[in-house]
This record gives sequence, structure tokens and C-alpha cells, in this order.
Amino acid sequence: MNLNQIHNVYFIGIGGIGMSALARYFKAIGKNVSGYDKTETELTKELQSIGISIHFEDNIDLIPSDFYTENTLVIITPAVPIHHSEWNYFLERAFVVKKRAEVLGIITKDTFCFAVAGTHGKTTTSSILGHILYESGADVTSFLGGIVENYNSNLIGNGKTITVVEADEFDRSFLHLHPNIACITSMDADHLDIYGDSAAIEASFVEFANKVEDKSKLFITKDLPLEGITVAVNEDANFKAFNVRIENSQYVFDVQTPTETIQNLQFALPGKHNLMNALMALAMAKTFGTPTQAIAKALLSFKGIKRRFSYQIKEENLVYIDDYAHHPTEINAVHQAVTELYPNQKVLAIFQPHLFSRTKDFADDFAKSLSAFDEVILLDIYPARELPMEGITSAWLMDKMTNNHKKLVSKSDLIPTILQSDAKIIVTIGAGDIGEFVKPIKKALNEKV
Repeated sequence: MNLNQIHNVYFIGIGGIGMSALARYFKAIGKNVSGYDKTETELTKELQSIGISIHFEDNIDLIPSDFYTENTLVIITPAVPIHHSEWNYFLERAFVVKKRAEVLGIITKDTFCFAVAGTHGKTTTSSILGHILYESGADVTSFLGGIVENYNSNLIGNGKTITVVEADEFDRSFLHLHPNIACITSMDADHLDIYGDSAAIEASFVEFANKVEDKSKLFITKDLPLEGITVAVNEDANFKAFNVRIENSQYVFDVQTPTETIQNLQFALPGKHNLMNALMALAMAKTFGTPTQAIAKALLSFKGIKRRFSYQIKEENLVYIDDYAHHPTEINAVHQAVTELYPNQKVLAIFQPHLFSRTKDFADDFAKSLSAFDEVILLDIYPARELPMEGITSAWLMDKMTNNHKKLVSKSDLIPTILQSDAKIIVTIGAGDIGEFVKPIKKALNEKV
């Protein structure tokens, strides 16, 4: 399809983090953008503030009357149910209806495409890479799965020839992409409701890796069963970070590349996983030809991503951090980072499980990861696209936890329960609507102090 012939772009599920980046992109290149979402959020408000019309009722009468079959592209998110009225309206009238991943594939097909894949680390790695390339003056547009603090956006740049995209394994979406340089940060089991088992998800990643014919342009961690350029922290690899230390609450480290040793790089995001993400972005940018000095400067200035170890309060007697972690591996990474930064301090974790299927598939791992914190507050499972599963509840998950300081609370009781804790370090974790509670929690904690 020729995007030049499209005048209107209509989104069903426009408030999703990946969908909203596409909405910003089409608005920026002059298309008429409109859409539906189930609920109003901070993201939808931001889209409305730049002139995008959004409604929150599944009602075909609210579709703009000038959106005709021949000049309109409809983009849907996989979370939309098949009985959705507006979706069926467009299908019945033979509109061009495509998934977000298909549209990303069309946009990036004729560009030099960097694709960042992996069950963890995609958003941070692609955001760092997008920042490096943009700051170096590259003609780049980056479509990201998080709001980058430096830009207050999930879209960086408006370049025509280079793209950075998150290669999402959900629903095998990343197989629509055409990567020139790619990385795979991890291949842990996830989305088993889609894949069935870990072997199937690994096979999908192998298929994605095979899209990069030149294996000197595919970057991998050492533990992956793939052919490519290896990247590691404190281990031998093609790109190796070593001499890692913490100075003034940020990482300082050296990197050995295939051609040089780079000394005293500085990077402020905490946690070994984030250091690995920065190293992966460095390796991709360096291979592309970005000057070392530009990479170093961009790493130093990168401020992070909202809901990725995002500081809300950072006082001597109280720290509040918010993170999107929704898989046991990611929760372990949050715990590692927070205990490295604040040893011997009591840590309260508030977790909202995301999806019944994920909670069921990884219940024992979730229980173990959460039990590592000093105190835990659990919210009910956020269903997202799923219907409840019998017996799969937050109470069931809590019973598996070995931590004695644990509570299951309702959303209405959440803030009063947090205020009762004497923990100096507080972390909210999860990929559901827990992000909408961050501002009120921050406000209540500031008033308590």
C-alpha cells in the first residue's frame, strides 16, 4: 500500500504505548488522525493536546464522516476484541485495516532499520539507541514503547531515511519488520497464551534473527543460542563493558570494542540490566558508524524512560520509584538495582500482576521474586485483553509467597496502606493501570513527609 495516498488514519486502541507513537508520527507528517480507546489516560490527553480527536465509546456514529474507504487507513491493536463495533464497521465496508506491526513494517521497509528485540529490555535499549542517533545528527525517527524523559514522547525525530523500532514478539509482530541492524536482548518465556511453550517463542526469535542475513549486524547476549556479535558486562565478548564502578550515583565504565577501548563512559540509569541495555545500544550505533564521542555524550545525557525505574521522590529519608516490570526476570532486575543503590534499607514493593495467563504461567517465579522484598502489597490482577481464569487470583499468588509481610488490598485502600508503612524505599511495579496511581501516590507521600 502507498501511504502517500492515505489522508486519514484511524486508530482503534489509540492510547496504547505503541499505537500512540504511530499516531504522533502520522500527525507529524500531515495526516488527519483520529481514534478510539476504552479509557482516558495521560497518553490520550497528550495526543488530544496535539490536535488528535479521540473518543472513549465504541460507537460507529463517532467515526468522522469524512473518513472514506479510498483515503483512510485503519490501525488496530491486538487487544481489541473481535466483536468491537467500530472494527466490524470498517471490515464490512472493505476499509484497509492493518495491525500496528504491519504498518511499522510498511513505514520502515524503505529505511535503514534498527530493530530491537527481546522479552526484556526492548524499550530502554531502543530509547537509548534512538537518543544516540538523534543526538549525533542522524536522519532518524524512533518508534518507542515508552515515554523518553528527554523528549517527553515515545517518538524521537522526524527523519526519513533511518528508523529505530521495538521488535515486539507478541503475536509474532516482529516478523513484519525488515531490519538492517538488529539485537536480541533476551529470549525468556513469555506470552505463553500466544506461543504455548518456550520452544515456540524461541523458534520465533530464531525466525526474526534470520531476517538479518549479515550476522555482523546482529547483536546478542552471550547466553542466546544464536549466531551474532556478542555483548556482555564483565565477560569476554565482542563488545565488553568492564571496570564498572558507581560514582556519584551513576555507572562509570570502560568498553572494549573490536577496534578500540573506550574509557570512562558515564550512564545514570541504575541496575546491571540497564548497563547491558546501554552497551547493546552502543554496539549497534558504533557498528553503524556513529562517532565514539557522540555516543559518550548521548549516554551521559540520557535521562531515562517514564515507568522504567523512574524516580518520583528522591529524598534522603524517602525514595519512591515506579517501574513497568511485569515478568519475574524484570522484577528481579528492579530488586537488584534498588538493593545495590540502597543497601540495608527496608523496601516496600507494590505489585499489580498483568494478565491471568502470565500470572498462572509464572506463579512460582513471581512468588520467589516478590518475596525478596521486605514488604509487599498486591493489587488484583489487571486483565487487559483476558477474561478471568478460575482459581488464578492475586490471593492465590500471595499464598505462594514466603514473605510474611504481605497484603492484598483494593485500589481504594492502596494509598492508606502505603502510608502505614515505615519503609524508606517504595517501588510500584506492573504493566496495568497501576501507572495511573503514580501521581496520587506521590502526592500522598509528599504530604506525609
